[in-house]
Amino acid sequence: MAAPAIILLIAFLVLPFIGAIVASFFRIQLGNPRPPKFVGFEQYARLFLDPDISATFLRALGNNFTFALIVVPVQTALALGLAILINRKIRGMTVFRTLFFMPLVFPLALVAVIWRLIFARDEYGLLNGVLSAISGGAIAPHDWLGDGATALGAIIVMSVWQSVSFQMIILLGALQGVPNELYEAASIDRAGRWSQFLHVTVPGIRNTLIFVALLTTIFSFRLFDQVYLLDRSGSLDIESTQTVMYQVITTGFDQNNIGQGSAMAVVFLIIVALVALIQRRLVRQEGGVS
Repeated sequence: MAAPAIILLIAFLVLPFIGAIVASFFRIQLGNPRPPKFVGFEQYARLFLDPDISATFLRALGNNFTFALIVVPVQTALALGLAILINRKIRGMTVFRTLFFMPLVFPLALVAVIWRLIFARDEYGLLNGVLSAISGGAIAPHDWLGDGATALGAIIVMSVWQSVSFQMIILLGALQGVPNELYEAASIDRAGRWSQFLHVTVPGIRNTLIFVALLTTIFSFRLFDQVYLLDRSGSLDIESTQTVMYQVITTGFDQNNIGQGSAMAVVFLIIVALVALIQRRLVRQEGGVS
């Protein structure tokens, strides 16, 4: 019964990762008639010892961690709040569920175009226009994507808006699985809404919350599409927004250095796996204590 899933995992996850490990030991250039040259651990040594490559990699890794540290708690909390909101039995709630889920089905290229117009740096940008109208023109237009102080924050807002509905649907299914009898018993014991949330809702969906937080963490470290599309469509401050996945793709294909890009991917996967294991272990220990 598990054979189809195992075959797909091996074909699309295990074999490509093994291929990346093998490629990281070679100097490979696409379109070059010369065969790949075996260089051993040279690509890994350059990744940590070459000042330029190491500085860029560490900066990209820092951007990844900054993005994840903000997005994971914010997106999980927002998804839980939206799930609780649309779980109410109110007339027309089906329409609101559809509206909340719509950003997830939009093509990411379209989402990038929409938010590019919102964050446009001149007075015609939607965000600048709204701020100017509210302040009576006192707030000058700002280059939200071109300024290093706000570029990553703009991408965070865009990513949360586009992805929160996925976590919301998962948490909504978990909420609907909590027995109503528990809420009725809590009401009889005169527990308020906040007390019911802490002692009924959260324990009832704890496993799903852990899964959503872990999944959001992995997705956060995979950040690439938003940065790439916004960078290609306009002036994005790439130093403050470049992620490791962006660096892997640009190194491998734009700079035609497949071996170096593969080494970055292997090291990054190990880091993400360690973060996921630590996160899982910490959550399990807290659950055991409580």
